[in-house]
Amino acid sequence: MQKEMKSFSLQILSSRWFMIFASLLIMSVNGTSYMFGLYSGDIKKSLGYDQTTLNALSFFKDLGGNLGVSAGLVYEIMPPWVVLSIGAIMNFSAYFLIWVAVTGRITKPLVWQMCLYICLATNAASYPNTGALVTCVKNFPESRGSVIGLLKGLIGLSGAIMTQIYHAFYGNDSKSLILLIAWIPAIFPLVFLRTIRIMKVVRGEKELKVFYNFLYTALGLAGFIMFIIIIQNKLKFTRAEYIGSATFVLALLFLPLAIVIKEEFALWQSKKQTMNDHYQLNVVAENPSAVVTKPLGAKLEPLSCIVSIFNQPDRGEDYTILQAIFSIDMLIILIATTCGVGGALAAIDNLGQIADSQGYKTHNIATFISLMSVWNFLGRVLSSFASEIALTKYKFPRPLILTFVILLSCVGHILIAFGVQNSLYISSIIIGFCLGAQLPLVSAIISEIFGLKHFSTLYSVGSVSSPIGSYIFNVKVAGHLYDKEALKQMEALGLRREAGKELNCSGVHCFRKAFVIVTAATFFGFLVSIVLVYRTRKFYKGDIYKKFREEAVVMEADGVNIPPGETEAKEKVDANAGTSTSIITPNH
Repeated sequence: MQKEMKSFSLQILSSRWFMIFASLLIMSVNGTSYMFGLYSGDIKKSLGYDQTTLNALSFFKDLGGNLGVSAGLVYEIMPPWVVLSIGAIMNFSAYFLIWVAVTGRITKPLVWQMCLYICLATNAASYPNTGALVTCVKNFPESRGSVIGLLKGLIGLSGAIMTQIYHAFYGNDSKSLILLIAWIPAIFPLVFLRTIRIMKVVRGEKELKVFYNFLYTALGLAGFIMFIIIIQNKLKFTRAEYIGSATFVLALLFLPLAIVIKEEFALWQSKKQTMNDHYQLNVVAENPSAVVTKPLGAKLEPLSCIVSIFNQPDRGEDYTILQAIFSIDMLIILIATTCGVGGALAAIDNLGQIADSQGYKTHNIATFISLMSVWNFLGRVLSSFASEIALTKYKFPRPLILTFVILLSCVGHILIAFGVQNSLYISSIIIGFCLGAQLPLVSAIISEIFGLKHFSTLYSVGSVSSPIGSYIFNVKVAGHLYDKEALKQMEALGLRREAGKELNCSGVHCFRKAFVIVTAATFFGFLVSIVLVYRTRKFYKGDIYKKFREEAVVMEADGVNIPPGETEAKEKVDANAGTSTSIITPNH
Protein backbone atom coordinates (compact mmCIF):
# COMPACT_ATOMS: atom_id res chain seq x y z
CA MET A 1 0.00 0.00 0.00
CA GLN A 2 2.80 2.38 0.91
CA LYS A 3 4.58 1.56 -2.34
CA GLU A 4 1.40 2.25 -4.32
CA MET A 5 0.90 5.62 -2.62
CA LYS A 6 4.50 6.54 -3.42
CA SER A 7 3.94 5.54 -7.04
CA PHE A 8 0.73 7.59 -7.17
CA SER A 9 2.46 10.64 -5.65
CA LEU A 10 5.26 10.44 -8.21
CA GLN A 11 2.68 10.18 -10.97
CA ILE A 12 0.98 13.36 -9.76
CA LEU A 13 4.23 15.33 -9.50
CA SER A 14 5.34 14.28 -13.00
CA SER A 15 1.97 14.74 -14.70
CA ARG A 16 0.87 17.32 -17.26
CA TRP A 17 -1.96 18.51 -15.04
CA PHE A 18 0.37 19.18 -12.12
CA MET A 19 2.47 21.23 -14.54
CA ILE A 20 -0.61 23.34 -15.33
CA PHE A 21 -1.25 23.78 -11.59
CA ALA A 22 2.36 24.84 -11.01
CA SER A 23 2.14 27.30 -13.91
CA LEU A 24 -1.05 28.81 -12.46
CA LEU A 25 0.73 29.39 -9.13
CA ILE A 26 3.71 31.01 -10.88
CA MET A 27 1.43 33.33 -12.87
CA SER A 28 -0.58 34.25 -9.76
CA VAL A 29 2.44 36.10 -8.30
CA ASN A 30 3.95 37.27 -11.59
CA GLY A 31 2.06 40.55 -12.16
CA THR A 32 4.21 42.72 -9.91
CA SER A 33 4.27 45.59 -12.44
CA TYR A 34 0.57 46.20 -11.66
CA MET A 35 1.53 47.10 -8.06
CA PHE A 36 3.76 50.09 -8.88
CA GLY A 37 1.10 52.56 -7.71
CA LEU A 38 1.22 51.10 -4.19
CA TYR A 39 4.88 51.95 -3.57
CA SER A 40 5.62 54.72 -6.10
CA GLY A 41 4.86 57.32 -3.42
CA ASP A 42 7.60 55.86 -1.21
CA ILE A 43 10.10 56.09 -4.06
CA LYS A 44 9.14 59.72 -4.69
CA LYS A 45 9.32 60.69 -1.03
CA SER A 46 12.41 58.70 0.01
CA LEU A 47 14.55 59.70 -2.96
CA GLY A 48 13.22 63.24 -3.31
CA TYR A 49 11.93 62.86 -6.88
CA ASP A 50 9.54 65.23 -8.62
CA GLN A 51 6.56 64.03 -10.63
CA THR A 52 8.45 64.16 -13.94
CA THR A 53 11.15 61.83 -12.63
CA LEU A 54 8.55 59.46 -11.23
CA ASN A 55 6.81 59.39 -14.63
CA ALA A 56 10.17 58.48 -16.19
CA LEU A 57 10.42 55.52 -13.78
CA SER A 58 6.88 54.52 -14.72
CA PHE A 59 7.78 54.54 -18.42
CA PHE A 60 10.81 52.28 -17.84
CA LYS A 61 8.57 50.01 -15.76
CA ASP A 62 6.21 49.60 -18.74
CA LEU A 63 9.14 49.25 -21.13
CA GLY A 64 10.69 46.41 -19.15
CA GLY A 65 7.35 44.70 -18.62
CA ASN A 66 6.52 44.55 -22.33
CA LEU A 67 9.89 43.81 -23.91
CA GLY A 68 10.16 40.10 -23.28
CA VAL A 69 12.04 39.27 -26.50
CA SER A 70 15.17 38.40 -24.50
CA ALA A 71 13.22 35.74 -22.58
CA GLY A 72 11.92 34.33 -25.85
CA LEU A 73 15.39 34.11 -27.36
CA VAL A 74 16.76 32.36 -24.26
CA TYR A 75 13.86 29.88 -24.45
CA GLU A 76 14.86 29.10 -28.07
CA ILE A 77 18.22 27.64 -26.99
CA MET A 78 17.72 26.69 -23.33
CA PRO A 79 15.29 24.40 -21.47
CA PRO A 80 12.42 26.00 -19.48
CA TRP A 81 14.19 25.57 -16.10
CA VAL A 82 16.99 27.89 -17.23
CA VAL A 83 14.46 30.55 -18.29
CA LEU A 84 12.65 30.28 -14.94
CA SER A 85 15.94 30.49 -13.01
CA ILE A 86 17.07 33.64 -14.84
CA GLY A 87 13.74 35.30 -14.14
CA ALA A 88 13.85 34.43 -10.43
CA ILE A 89 17.40 35.78 -10.01
CA MET A 90 16.64 38.98 -11.96
CA ASN A 91 13.42 39.60 -10.03
CA PHE A 92 15.00 39.28 -6.59
CA SER A 93 18.15 41.24 -7.47
CA ALA A 94 16.36 44.20 -9.07
CA TYR A 95 13.59 44.61 -6.50
CA PHE A 96 16.06 44.10 -3.65
CA LEU A 97 18.17 46.99 -5.00
CA ILE A 98 15.04 49.17 -5.17
CA TRP A 99 14.15 48.21 -1.59
CA VAL A 100 17.60 48.99 -0.13
CA ALA A 101 17.57 52.32 -2.00
CA VAL A 102 14.10 53.32 -0.73
CA THR A 103 14.90 52.29 2.86
CA GLY A 104 18.19 54.24 2.82
CA ARG A 105 20.44 51.21 3.29
CA ILE A 106 22.66 52.34 0.41
CA THR A 107 23.72 55.71 -0.96
CA LYS A 108 20.98 57.38 -2.97
CA PRO A 109 21.28 55.96 -6.52
CA LEU A 110 21.30 58.15 -9.62
CA VAL A 111 18.06 58.47 -11.57
CA TRP A 112 19.36 56.37 -14.47
CA GLN A 113 20.27 53.61 -12.02
CA MET A 114 16.75 53.55 -10.57
CA CYS A 115 15.32 53.48 -14.12
CA LEU A 116 17.57 50.49 -14.84
CA TYR A 117 16.50 48.72 -11.63
CA ILE A 118 12.78 49.12 -12.33
CA CYS A 119 13.21 48.11 -15.98
CA LEU A 120 15.08 44.92 -15.02
CA ALA A 121 12.57 44.18 -12.25
CA THR A 122 9.54 44.24 -14.56
CA ASN A 123 11.45 42.57 -17.40
CA ALA A 124 12.21 39.68 -15.04
CA ALA A 125 8.50 38.81 -15.05
CA SER A 126 8.71 37.98 -18.77
CA TYR A 127 10.99 34.99 -18.02
CA PRO A 128 8.59 32.90 -15.88
CA ASN A 129 5.78 34.17 -18.11
CA THR A 130 7.52 32.80 -21.20
CA GLY A 131 8.95 29.70 -19.50
CA ALA A 132 5.62 28.53 -18.09
CA LEU A 133 3.12 29.78 -20.67
CA VAL A 134 4.98 28.72 -23.81
CA THR A 135 5.73 25.28 -22.33
CA CYS A 136 2.06 24.76 -21.46
CA VAL A 137 0.98 25.78 -24.97
CA LYS A 138 3.42 23.29 -26.52
CA ASN A 139 2.17 20.53 -24.22
CA PHE A 140 -1.51 21.33 -24.91
CA PRO A 141 -1.47 22.61 -28.53
CA GLU A 142 -5.14 21.81 -29.20
CA SER A 143 -6.26 23.68 -26.06
CA ARG A 144 -3.92 26.64 -26.45
CA GLY A 145 -6.74 29.19 -26.19
CA SER A 146 -7.82 27.83 -22.82
CA VAL A 147 -4.22 27.56 -21.59
CA ILE A 148 -3.30 31.12 -22.58
CA GLY A 149 -6.52 32.52 -21.14
CA LEU A 150 -6.09 30.83 -17.77
CA LEU A 151 -2.43 31.77 -17.34
CA LYS A 152 -2.78 35.33 -18.59
CA GLY A 153 -5.93 35.70 -16.49
CA LEU A 154 -3.99 34.83 -13.34
CA ILE A 155 -1.34 37.40 -14.29
CA GLY A 156 -4.07 40.03 -14.51
CA LEU A 157 -5.38 38.98 -11.11
CA SER A 158 -1.97 38.64 -9.47
CA GLY A 159 -1.79 42.28 -8.40
CA ALA A 160 -4.92 41.84 -6.29
CA ILE A 161 -3.67 38.48 -4.94
CA MET A 162 -0.30 39.93 -3.94
CA THR A 163 -1.99 42.93 -2.33
CA GLN A 164 -3.93 40.62 0.00
CA ILE A 165 -0.72 38.74 0.91
CA TYR A 166 1.11 42.04 1.45
CA HIS A 167 -1.50 43.31 3.92
CA ALA A 168 -1.34 40.01 5.80
CA PHE A 169 2.48 40.12 6.08
CA TYR A 170 3.16 43.82 6.56
CA GLY A 171 -0.12 45.63 7.22
CA ASN A 172 0.16 49.00 5.48
CA ASP A 173 3.97 49.25 5.40
CA SER A 174 4.31 49.91 1.66
CA LYS A 175 8.13 49.97 1.77
CA SER A 176 8.09 46.33 2.88
CA LEU A 177 5.86 45.57 -0.11
CA ILE A 178 8.93 46.07 -2.35
CA LEU A 179 10.76 43.35 -0.40
CA LEU A 180 7.73 41.07 -0.63
CA ILE A 181 7.57 41.30 -4.43
CA ALA A 182 11.31 40.64 -4.49
CA TRP A 183 11.19 37.22 -2.82
CA ILE A 184 7.74 35.68 -3.44
CA PRO A 185 7.81 35.79 -7.29
CA ALA A 186 11.38 34.46 -7.12
CA ILE A 187 10.57 31.46 -4.90
CA PHE A 188 7.62 30.01 -6.84
CA PRO A 189 9.48 29.39 -10.14
CA LEU A 190 12.45 27.88 -8.28
CA VAL A 191 10.17 25.43 -6.43
CA PHE A 192 8.71 24.14 -9.72
CA LEU A 193 11.89 24.09 -11.85
CA ARG A 194 11.64 20.34 -12.57
CA THR A 195 7.88 20.48 -13.08
CA ILE A 196 7.79 22.95 -16.00
CA ARG A 197 9.11 20.94 -18.97
CA ILE A 198 8.23 19.88 -22.52
CA MET A 199 6.24 16.64 -22.48
CA LYS A 200 4.77 14.22 -24.99
CA VAL A 201 1.62 15.66 -26.56
CA VAL A 202 -1.39 13.57 -25.53
CA ARG A 203 -4.95 14.57 -26.33
CA GLY A 204 -7.37 13.35 -23.66
CA GLU A 205 -11.08 13.00 -24.25
CA LYS A 206 -11.94 15.13 -21.21
CA GLU A 207 -9.12 17.64 -21.62
CA LEU A 208 -11.36 20.66 -22.21
CA LYS A 209 -13.59 19.66 -19.27
CA VAL A 210 -10.57 19.76 -16.95
CA PHE A 211 -9.68 23.24 -18.15
CA TYR A 212 -13.26 24.30 -17.45
CA ASN A 213 -12.84 23.07 -13.87
CA PHE A 214 -9.68 25.17 -13.58
CA LEU A 215 -11.66 28.10 -14.98
CA TYR A 216 -14.41 27.72 -12.36
CA THR A 217 -11.88 27.85 -9.51
CA ALA A 218 -10.26 30.95 -11.06
CA LEU A 219 -13.65 32.66 -11.39
CA GLY A 220 -14.40 31.83 -7.75
CA LEU A 221 -11.07 33.36 -6.74
CA ALA A 222 -11.78 36.52 -8.77
CA GLY A 223 -15.28 36.78 -7.28
CA PHE A 224 -13.99 36.51 -3.72
CA ILE A 225 -11.25 39.08 -4.33
CA MET A 226 -13.79 41.49 -5.83
CA PHE A 227 -16.03 41.00 -2.79
CA ILE A 228 -13.22 41.46 -0.27
CA ILE A 229 -11.92 44.60 -2.05
CA ILE A 230 -15.37 46.20 -1.78
CA ILE A 231 -15.57 45.28 1.92
CA GLN A 232 -12.05 46.61 2.58
CA ASN A 233 -12.96 49.90 0.89
CA LYS A 234 -16.01 50.27 3.12
CA LEU A 235 -14.50 49.09 6.42
CA LYS A 236 -11.13 49.43 8.13
CA PHE A 237 -9.57 45.96 8.38
CA THR A 238 -7.41 44.87 11.30
CA ARG A 239 -4.22 42.86 10.81
CA ALA A 240 -6.00 39.65 11.86
CA GLU A 241 -8.78 40.25 9.33
CA TYR A 242 -6.19 40.81 6.59
CA ILE A 243 -4.53 37.51 7.54
CA GLY A 244 -7.92 35.77 7.40
CA SER A 245 -8.76 37.12 3.93
CA ALA A 246 -5.26 36.30 2.60
CA THR A 247 -5.53 32.75 3.97
CA PHE A 248 -8.82 32.23 2.13
CA VAL A 249 -7.30 33.63 -1.08
CA LEU A 250 -4.40 31.17 -0.79
CA ALA A 251 -6.83 28.30 -0.15
CA LEU A 252 -8.71 29.16 -3.36
CA LEU A 253 -5.39 29.47 -5.17
CA PHE A 254 -4.42 25.91 -4.19
CA LEU A 255 -7.89 24.47 -4.89
CA PRO A 256 -6.95 23.37 -8.46
CA LEU A 257 -4.62 20.81 -6.84
CA ALA A 258 -7.75 18.82 -5.95
CA ILE A 259 -8.66 18.74 -9.67
CA VAL A 260 -5.17 17.45 -10.49
CA ILE A 261 -5.39 14.68 -7.87
CA LYS A 262 -8.84 13.63 -9.11
CA GLU A 263 -7.72 13.39 -12.74
CA GLU A 264 -4.52 11.53 -11.92
CA PHE A 265 -6.32 9.10 -9.61
CA ALA A 266 -8.70 8.16 -12.43
CA LEU A 267 -5.73 7.68 -14.76
CA TRP A 268 -3.84 5.65 -12.13
CA GLN A 269 -6.78 3.27 -11.68
CA SER A 270 -7.08 2.91 -15.45
CA LYS A 271 -3.40 1.99 -15.74
CA LYS A 272 -3.68 -0.60 -12.98
CA GLN A 273 -6.59 -2.23 -14.76
CA THR A 274 -4.74 -2.20 -18.09
CA MET A 275 -1.64 -3.83 -16.61
CA ASN A 276 -3.73 -6.88 -15.70
CA ASP A 277 -5.14 -7.23 -19.19
CA HIS A 278 -2.92 -8.48 -22.08
CA TYR A 279 -5.63 -8.29 -24.67
CA GLN A 280 -4.76 -4.78 -25.90
CA LEU A 281 -1.09 -5.68 -26.45
CA ASN A 282 -2.05 -8.75 -28.50
CA VAL A 283 -4.30 -6.61 -30.70
CA VAL A 284 -1.49 -4.15 -31.32
CA ALA A 285 0.94 -6.96 -32.16
CA GLU A 286 -1.51 -8.51 -34.64
CA ASN A 287 -2.45 -5.15 -36.18
CA PRO A 288 0.70 -3.10 -36.84
CA SER A 289 -1.43 -0.35 -38.34
CA ALA A 290 -2.63 0.48 -34.82
CA VAL A 291 0.76 2.00 -34.14
CA VAL A 292 1.25 5.27 -35.98
CA THR A 293 4.74 5.83 -37.23
CA LYS A 294 5.50 9.25 -38.72
CA PRO A 295 8.68 9.51 -40.76
CA LEU A 296 10.80 12.50 -39.99
CA GLY A 297 11.40 13.14 -43.68
CA ALA A 298 14.35 14.65 -45.45
CA LYS A 299 15.37 18.19 -44.69
CA LEU A 300 15.38 20.75 -47.46
CA GLU A 301 18.64 22.27 -48.53
CA PRO A 302 19.17 25.61 -46.78
CA LEU A 303 18.31 28.67 -48.82
CA SER A 304 20.02 31.99 -48.54
CA CYS A 305 18.93 34.11 -45.58
CA ILE A 306 17.17 36.81 -47.59
CA VAL A 307 15.36 34.35 -49.89
CA SER A 308 14.15 32.21 -46.97
CA ILE A 309 12.72 35.24 -45.15
CA PHE A 310 10.31 35.99 -47.97
CA ASN A 311 9.79 32.37 -49.02
CA GLN A 312 7.22 31.90 -46.28
CA PRO A 313 5.48 28.59 -45.50
CA ASP A 314 1.75 28.06 -45.37
CA ARG A 315 -0.14 29.45 -42.39
CA GLY A 316 -0.02 27.03 -39.48
CA GLU A 317 3.39 25.68 -40.41
CA ASP A 318 6.48 26.63 -38.41
CA TYR A 319 7.78 30.02 -39.53
CA THR A 320 11.30 31.13 -38.70
CA ILE A 321 11.54 34.22 -36.49
CA LEU A 322 12.46 36.50 -39.41
CA GLN A 323 9.82 34.99 -41.70
CA ALA A 324 7.15 35.79 -39.12
CA ILE A 325 8.46 39.29 -38.32
CA PHE A 326 8.56 40.28 -42.00
CA SER A 327 5.19 38.76 -42.86
CA ILE A 328 2.18 40.93 -43.72
CA ASP A 329 0.06 39.05 -41.16
CA MET A 330 2.42 40.03 -38.31
CA LEU A 331 2.46 43.65 -39.51
CA ILE A 332 -1.34 43.73 -39.47
CA ILE A 333 -1.43 42.20 -35.96
CA LEU A 334 1.05 44.78 -34.64
CA ILE A 335 -0.82 47.75 -36.17
CA ALA A 336 -4.22 46.55 -34.93
CA THR A 337 -2.99 45.85 -31.37
CA THR A 338 -0.93 49.05 -31.19
CA CYS A 339 -4.19 50.93 -31.71
CA GLY A 340 -6.39 48.61 -29.62
CA VAL A 341 -4.09 47.86 -26.69
CA GLY A 342 -2.40 51.29 -26.76
CA GLY A 343 -5.70 53.12 -26.44
CA ALA A 344 -6.81 50.89 -23.56
CA LEU A 345 -3.49 51.42 -21.73
CA ALA A 346 -3.91 55.20 -22.12
CA ALA A 347 -7.28 54.95 -20.39
CA ILE A 348 -5.96 52.77 -17.58
CA ASP A 349 -2.81 54.82 -16.94
CA ASN A 350 -4.84 58.04 -16.75
CA LEU A 351 -7.84 56.60 -14.91
CA GLY A 352 -7.10 58.44 -11.66
CA GLN A 353 -6.74 61.82 -13.37
CA ILE A 354 -9.79 61.19 -15.57
CA ALA A 355 -11.92 60.49 -12.50
CA ASP A 356 -10.46 63.49 -10.67
CA SER A 357 -11.07 65.87 -13.58
CA GLN A 358 -14.68 64.67 -13.91
CA GLY A 359 -15.38 65.27 -10.22
CA TYR A 360 -15.42 61.73 -8.83
CA LYS A 361 -14.38 61.20 -5.20
CA THR A 362 -11.23 59.38 -4.04
CA HIS A 363 -13.01 56.17 -2.98
CA ASN A 364 -14.66 56.05 -6.44
CA ILE A 365 -11.20 55.89 -8.04
CA ALA A 366 -10.34 52.78 -5.99
CA THR A 367 -13.59 51.21 -7.18
CA PHE A 368 -12.79 52.00 -10.83
CA ILE A 369 -9.35 50.40 -10.51
CA SER A 370 -10.84 47.30 -8.87
CA LEU A 371 -13.51 47.03 -11.56
CA MET A 372 -10.93 47.34 -14.30
CA SER A 373 -8.65 44.73 -12.68
CA VAL A 374 -11.37 42.11 -12.23
CA TRP A 375 -12.88 42.68 -15.69
CA ASN A 376 -9.38 42.53 -17.16
CA PHE A 377 -9.15 39.02 -15.69
CA LEU A 378 -12.63 38.11 -16.95
CA GLY A 379 -11.76 39.39 -20.42
CA ARG A 380 -8.67 37.18 -20.53
CA VAL A 381 -10.35 33.94 -19.50
CA LEU A 382 -13.74 34.41 -21.17
CA SER A 383 -12.34 35.48 -24.54
CA SER A 384 -9.98 32.51 -24.52
CA PHE A 385 -12.54 29.85 -23.65
CA ALA A 386 -15.27 31.37 -25.84
CA SER A 387 -12.96 31.66 -28.84
CA GLU A 388 -11.79 28.07 -28.32
CA ILE A 389 -15.37 26.77 -28.40
CA ALA A 390 -16.29 28.99 -31.37
CA LEU A 391 -13.22 27.83 -33.29
CA THR A 392 -13.40 24.09 -32.63
CA LYS A 393 -17.18 23.68 -32.91
CA TYR A 394 -18.23 26.34 -35.42
CA LYS A 395 -14.97 27.25 -37.26
CA PHE A 396 -15.48 30.83 -36.09
CA PRO A 397 -12.10 32.52 -36.68
CA ARG A 398 -10.27 33.93 -33.68
CA PRO A 399 -9.19 37.11 -35.57
CA LEU A 400 -12.87 37.99 -36.04
CA ILE A 401 -13.43 37.83 -32.28
CA LEU A 402 -10.38 40.10 -31.82
CA THR A 403 -11.94 42.51 -34.34
CA PHE A 404 -15.21 42.70 -32.37
CA VAL A 405 -13.29 43.27 -29.11
CA ILE A 406 -11.36 46.20 -30.60
CA LEU A 407 -14.63 47.71 -31.86
CA LEU A 408 -16.24 47.32 -28.43
CA SER A 409 -13.39 49.22 -26.77
CA CYS A 410 -14.33 52.27 -28.90
CA VAL A 411 -17.51 52.51 -26.82
CA GLY A 412 -15.52 52.83 -23.59
CA HIS A 413 -13.25 55.51 -25.07
CA ILE A 414 -16.12 57.60 -26.44
CA LEU A 415 -17.86 57.54 -23.04
CA ILE A 416 -14.69 59.00 -21.48
CA ALA A 417 -14.43 61.62 -24.23
CA PHE A 418 -17.92 62.98 -23.62
CA GLY A 419 -18.00 62.41 -19.86
CA VAL A 420 -21.56 61.16 -19.55
CA GLN A 421 -22.61 61.25 -15.88
CA ASN A 422 -21.50 58.12 -13.97
CA SER A 423 -20.36 56.57 -17.26
CA LEU A 424 -16.85 55.97 -15.93
CA TYR A 425 -18.13 52.87 -14.14
CA ILE A 426 -19.24 51.43 -17.50
CA SER A 427 -16.03 52.62 -19.20
CA SER A 428 -13.90 50.89 -16.57
CA ILE A 429 -15.70 47.60 -17.19
CA ILE A 430 -15.60 47.84 -21.00
CA ILE A 431 -11.98 48.95 -21.29
CA GLY A 432 -10.77 46.49 -18.63
CA PHE A 433 -12.57 43.62 -20.36
CA CYS A 434 -11.37 44.60 -23.86
CA LEU A 435 -7.74 45.01 -22.80
CA GLY A 436 -7.81 41.66 -21.05
CA ALA A 437 -9.49 39.96 -24.02
CA GLN A 438 -7.03 41.26 -26.63
CA LEU A 439 -3.85 39.92 -25.00
CA PRO A 440 -4.60 36.15 -25.03
CA LEU A 441 -6.39 36.39 -28.38
CA VAL A 442 -3.31 37.91 -30.02
CA SER A 443 -1.05 35.27 -28.44
CA ALA A 444 -3.27 32.43 -29.66
CA ILE A 445 -3.53 33.89 -33.18
CA ILE A 446 0.27 34.21 -33.42
CA SER A 447 0.70 30.57 -32.33
CA GLU A 448 -1.88 29.38 -34.88
CA ILE A 449 -0.64 31.35 -37.89
CA PHE A 450 3.13 31.08 -37.33
CA GLY A 451 3.39 27.69 -35.59
CA LEU A 452 4.82 26.72 -32.21
CA LYS A 453 8.48 26.13 -33.05
CA HIS A 454 9.50 29.74 -32.31
CA PHE A 455 6.41 30.72 -30.32
CA SER A 456 8.49 31.78 -27.31
CA THR A 457 10.08 34.62 -29.32
CA LEU A 458 7.10 35.49 -31.53
CA TYR A 459 4.85 35.65 -28.47
CA SER A 460 7.19 38.34 -27.10
CA VAL A 461 7.36 40.14 -30.47
CA GLY A 462 3.57 40.43 -30.41
CA SER A 463 3.70 42.23 -27.06
CA VAL A 464 5.95 44.99 -28.47
CA SER A 465 2.81 46.81 -29.62
CA SER A 466 1.90 47.52 -25.97
CA PRO A 467 4.76 49.93 -25.11
CA ILE A 468 4.57 51.51 -28.58
CA GLY A 469 0.85 52.16 -28.23
CA SER A 470 1.24 53.30 -24.64
CA TYR A 471 3.94 55.83 -25.59
CA ILE A 472 1.91 57.24 -28.51
CA PHE A 473 -1.51 57.49 -26.87
CA ASN A 474 -0.53 57.93 -23.22
CA VAL A 475 2.51 60.21 -23.38
CA LYS A 476 2.16 62.02 -26.70
CA VAL A 477 -1.64 62.29 -26.91
CA ALA A 478 -3.31 62.10 -23.47
CA GLY A 479 -0.45 63.62 -21.44
CA HIS A 480 0.33 66.41 -23.91
CA LEU A 481 -3.29 67.48 -24.47
CA TYR A 482 -4.08 67.31 -20.72
CA ASP A 483 -1.19 69.67 -19.92
CA LYS A 484 -2.30 71.97 -22.73
CA GLU A 485 -5.85 72.17 -21.34
CA ALA A 486 -4.51 72.73 -17.81
CA LEU A 487 -2.37 75.67 -19.00
CA LYS A 488 -5.39 77.18 -20.74
CA GLN A 489 -7.35 76.94 -17.49
CA MET A 490 -4.59 78.68 -15.55
CA GLU A 491 -4.33 81.46 -18.14
CA ALA A 492 -8.10 81.99 -18.02
CA LEU A 493 -7.85 82.42 -14.23
CA GLY A 494 -4.89 84.79 -14.58
CA LEU A 495 -2.49 82.35 -12.87
CA ARG A 496 1.07 81.46 -13.76
CA ARG A 497 2.61 78.05 -13.52
CA GLU A 498 5.12 77.64 -10.69
CA ALA A 499 8.31 75.74 -11.50
CA GLY A 500 8.23 72.12 -10.31
CA LYS A 501 4.52 72.17 -9.53
CA GLU A 502 2.22 69.69 -11.23
CA LEU A 503 -0.52 70.83 -13.59
CA ASN A 504 -4.14 70.11 -12.71
CA CYS A 505 -7.12 70.35 -15.03
CA SER A 506 -10.77 70.19 -14.05
CA GLY A 507 -13.68 69.36 -16.31
CA VAL A 508 -14.76 66.91 -19.00
CA HIS A 509 -12.86 68.84 -21.68
CA CYS A 510 -9.50 67.90 -20.07
CA PHE A 511 -9.45 64.51 -21.80
CA ARG A 512 -12.06 65.10 -24.54
CA LYS A 513 -9.69 65.78 -27.45
CA ALA A 514 -7.33 63.04 -26.35
CA PHE A 515 -9.99 60.34 -26.24
CA VAL A 516 -11.64 61.45 -29.47
CA ILE A 517 -8.23 60.78 -31.06
CA VAL A 518 -7.90 57.49 -29.15
CA THR A 519 -11.39 56.44 -30.33
CA ALA A 520 -10.52 57.26 -33.95
CA ALA A 521 -7.23 55.36 -33.72
CA THR A 522 -8.92 52.33 -32.11
CA PHE A 523 -11.54 52.32 -34.88
CA PHE A 524 -8.67 52.35 -37.40
CA GLY A 525 -7.26 49.31 -35.57
CA PHE A 526 -10.67 47.66 -36.00
CA LEU A 527 -10.56 48.26 -39.77
CA VAL A 528 -6.99 46.90 -40.00
CA SER A 529 -8.05 43.81 -38.06
CA ILE A 530 -10.77 43.13 -40.65
CA VAL A 531 -7.99 42.76 -43.22
CA LEU A 532 -6.46 39.96 -41.12
CA VAL A 533 -9.86 38.25 -40.92
CA TYR A 534 -10.13 38.34 -44.72
CA ARG A 535 -6.58 37.09 -45.29
CA THR A 536 -6.93 34.14 -42.87
CA ARG A 537 -10.51 33.11 -43.70
CA LYS A 538 -9.52 29.94 -45.63
CA PHE A 539 -6.98 28.92 -43.01
CA TYR A 540 -9.53 29.03 -40.17
CA LYS A 541 -12.12 27.13 -42.23
CA GLY A 542 -9.79 24.13 -42.20
CA ASP A 543 -8.70 21.89 -39.33
CA ILE A 544 -5.86 23.97 -37.87
CA TYR A 545 -5.02 21.38 -35.19
CA LYS A 546 -4.90 18.40 -37.56
CA LYS A 547 -1.11 18.15 -37.67
CA PHE A 548 -0.86 17.89 -33.89
CA ARG A 549 -3.21 14.90 -33.89
CA GLU A 550 -1.16 13.30 -36.65
CA GLU A 551 2.17 13.87 -34.92
CA ALA A 552 1.07 12.81 -31.44
CA VAL A 553 1.50 9.08 -30.90
CA VAL A 554 -0.68 7.87 -28.07
CA MET A 555 0.12 4.35 -26.96
CA GLU A 556 -2.29 2.89 -24.44
CA ALA A 557 -1.04 -0.67 -24.43
CA ASP A 558 -0.38 -3.03 -21.57
CA GLY A 559 2.10 -1.22 -19.32
CA VAL A 560 3.70 0.67 -22.23
CA ASN A 561 4.90 4.09 -21.19
CA ILE A 562 6.95 6.17 -23.63
CA PRO A 563 8.94 8.95 -21.95
CA PRO A 564 8.37 12.36 -23.54
CA GLY A 565 10.78 13.60 -26.16
CA GLU A 566 12.20 10.22 -27.26
CA THR A 567 12.78 9.73 -30.97
CA GLU A 568 14.40 6.31 -31.02
CA ALA A 569 12.50 3.04 -31.30
CA LYS A 570 11.43 1.35 -28.09
CA GLU A 571 10.76 -2.37 -27.88
CA LYS A 572 8.63 -4.17 -25.34
CA VAL A 573 8.52 -7.93 -25.33
CA ASP A 574 5.60 -9.71 -23.78
CA ALA A 575 7.00 -13.00 -22.49
CA ASN A 576 3.56 -14.56 -22.25
CA ALA A 577 2.47 -13.61 -25.74
CA GLY A 578 5.94 -13.94 -27.27
CA THR A 579 5.45 -10.77 -29.33
CA SER A 580 7.33 -7.51 -29.72
CA THR A 581 6.18 -4.04 -30.70
CA SER A 582 8.31 -1.19 -32.02
CA ILE A 583 7.11 2.35 -31.59
CA ILE A 584 8.65 5.57 -32.88
CA THR A 585 7.57 8.85 -31.33
CA PRO A 586 8.26 12.31 -32.77
CA ASN A 587 10.40 14.66 -30.73
CA HIS A 588 8.20 17.46 -29.41
